[in-house]
Amino acid sequence: MRETYEINAQLRTDTGKGASRRLRRQGLIPGIVYGAGQDPVMITVAHNELLLQLEHEAFLSSVLDLNLGGTKEQVILKDLQRHPAKPFLLHVDFLRVSAKDKLRTNVPLHFVNEETSVGVKAGGSVSHHITDVEVSCLPGNLPEYIEVDMAALELGGHIQLSDLVLPEGVELVALITGGDDLPVVSIHSGQSGTEEEGEAEEGGEAEETPVE
Repeated sequence: MRETYEINAQLRTDTGKGASRRLRRQGLIPGIVYGAGQDPVMITVAHNELLLQLEHEAFLSSVLDLNLGGTKEQVILKDLQRHPAKPFLLHVDFLRVSAKDKLRTNVPLHFVNEETSVGVKAGGSVSHHITDVEVSCLPGNLPEYIEVDMAALELGGHIQLSDLVLPEGVELVALITGGDDLPVVSIHSGQSGTEEEGEAEEGGEAEETPVE
């Protein structure tokens, strides 16, 4: 059974950079809840509580229960701003969801049978081109992840977006909007890859110039 994640939040009235800095010094993260035809609401969330939840990969691709002053509503994590150099969260955006309306969000890919795939057994090396995909579905159909089975993938072969096996009611945004059918993962000759890397290193040494 899929785990349910709950986030506790409080309303906030102070806005602006100064107010946000004060909140962060108190261990709180400023944020916003919007969507579903309702007005945006400014909130705060406890920094350490959210940081703990983020340790679970499924948290990023789950419908969350947002407890706002005793009233619960369903949301997804839409955006998260982190400090560029320190392990601090700066701002969080939540998007309200409706059980009747499709949502768009990113879901991670889980690659299975990679080490035992036909191509790897033949000496090939794996290249992951995409590690998550944007999906469109009803909240009740949102998958925690999408599995990519590599067992039959041969040397020189690849799996594209259109090859992914999707859960019922789930579509790939890239494909339904006319985007490119991009490669997800491929297996190439490990030997040729090593030779190319060696040539690149040799060329790099020959062209290296002193930094002034």
